[in-house]
Amino acid sequence: MTSSNKKLEVQTEDQTPHKWCVSLGEEIFKRFFSQTNPTVHKVFADGSLFSPMLFGKFFDPSDAFPLWEFESDVLLSHLKSSSQSTVDWHETDEGYILKAEIPGTGKNNIQVHVDKGKVVEISGQWKQQRDSSDWRCGHWWEYGYVRRLEMPEDADWKNIEAYIYNDIFLEIRIPKSQQACDLSQGKDVA
Repeated sequence: MTSSNKKLEVQTEDQTPHKWCVSLGEEIFKRFFSQTNPTVHKVFADGSLFSPMLFGKFFDPSDAFPLWEFESDVLLSHLKSSSQSTVDWHETDEGYILKAEIPGTGKNNIQVHVDKGKVVEISGQWKQQRDSSDWRCGHWWEYGYVRRLEMPEDADWKNIEAYIYNDIFLEIRIPKSQQACDLSQGKDVA
């Protein structure tokens, strides 16, 4: 079995200032999720990075969530105990690593943006909108998916790397700033 991987371009300038204009409310999501589309169920199901219920209560995946403020074992414990998690993250002395399964999309549809050095945005599209307007400003969840995660203060956002493995496994590496690395290793930074 061969494994293919591809380094993704991490975009640091956002050309779409008014995206995610339509939020995803809980009732709207329930109606949308009741469809029989298997891709929708894979992408938004419990345990997926893009599930509005990922952290135990409903919230719009396009809203930034401070993932890094929590202990990973506590934050994702209910997902790990149910064996449904398709996302994991951990911290090392050098940085943070986020791994997630991105089902039904392929490497050409995944985008990683860094918004003003504070938020990592992972998004993708699985079907084309009929008109030429930006799919993100309509009912974006009908055409794709998004998850916005606040970065830790010690992140070196200019050196983020993203990789896709076998067209479905995403890995994002967020290094710590050199000063943060020196502090964690007990070096004098003065």
